[in-house]
Order: sequence, then structure tokens, then C-alpha cells
Amino acid sequence: MPAPAAAARVGHSGRVNPLLPPLLSCARDIERHVAAAGWDQPARLFALVPTAQLRAAQPHLAQLSEEDDDALSAIEQEDLPPADSVETLLAQLAWPPEVDGIALAVERIVLPPQAQADLPRTDAEALAAVAQHPDRQDVRLLVAVRRDGSATCLLRQRAHDSDDQVAVGQDIAPGLVEALSATLQD
Repeated sequence: MPAPAAAARVGHSGRVNPLLPPLLSCARDIERHVAAAGWDQPARLFALVPTAQLRAAQPHLAQLSEEDDDALSAIEQEDLPPADSVETLLAQLAWPPEVDGIALAVERIVLPPQAQADLPRTDAEALAAVAQHPDRQDVRLLVAVRRDGSATCLLRQRAHDSDDQVAVGQDIAPGLVEALSATLQD
């Protein structure tokens, strides 16, 4: 199935930070954009395209920053196909060559490792136990990948909901990195 139709360009802010790789700079812009809408959101998906390519293809976007030809712009995808899970959704997607990468924002509940050992075995019972657990943490993951294999992950905790408290790493969510990368394979 082809990628969903583009809805709105949200990524590249024009504030290019020459010290950050383009993927991380774009991912931070997306994460802040998603965070501005608050918590308890559905998964949100973004196509990443080179800003210079977008500027050339869409002359009405000439105001996009020209200071960094490596910059990426994010285009949020709406009208996603129905799916029971993020994994099912991603398995339905394929991207045209113009899309250099993708990013996914998804909220999750996490527990400390010692709390996970005592969870019930059935999915329904485990979900109920996690939702009621006193040590649960609500987090939002923003995972961004490019066709060249580069990836970055950002993690925001509801308990520390501040732009300066967002964790950044390449291996925070390896399963999501792998699943997103698979959608970019030809």
C-alpha cells in the first residue's frame, strides 16, 4: 500500500542548528510539535523529505530556510489506514523514493524491570495491571529513521514534561527503529 496522503508540513523550523545532524534537528522539531498538543494522543506519522527538494518541487514554499541544504522537513500523514496496532499499521506502508525518512510519535506506558516480572501472563490482564501499577510511567517516543540507516529516538516522560528533559539516543526503541526502517525498503 502506498504512503498516506500528506496533510501538513510541520517539521523544519528554519532554525537550523549546524551542530546537530539533520535527522536529529528535524526529530526535535517534530517532538516539540507533537508535545504542544499535549498527552493522550494517537500515534502520529511523518514523512521526512529533504528541504531543498521540497523547496524545488513546491515553489510556494520558497520561504523555507536555504541556509542548510542537508535540512529535512517533516510532513504529517493523515488518513492512515485502520490498524489494530502500530506494528500492523507500519506493515501496510511503503514510501515513494522522494521520502528520505519517516518519524513516528507514539505514547507508551513503561514499568521498572522489577515490576514487569510480576505481570499476569494474558495480554488483557497484563494491560490492566500496567495501567493500574503505582510505578508506571507515561512516555512519548519519537523515532525517526532515514533510508541510509541512520536513526534517532527521543523520549519524553509525562512526569518530566519539558523540552529540556527529553532524552535522546539511537537505541532507546530498537524494535520501532527496525519496524520503521522496514517501511523504507524498496
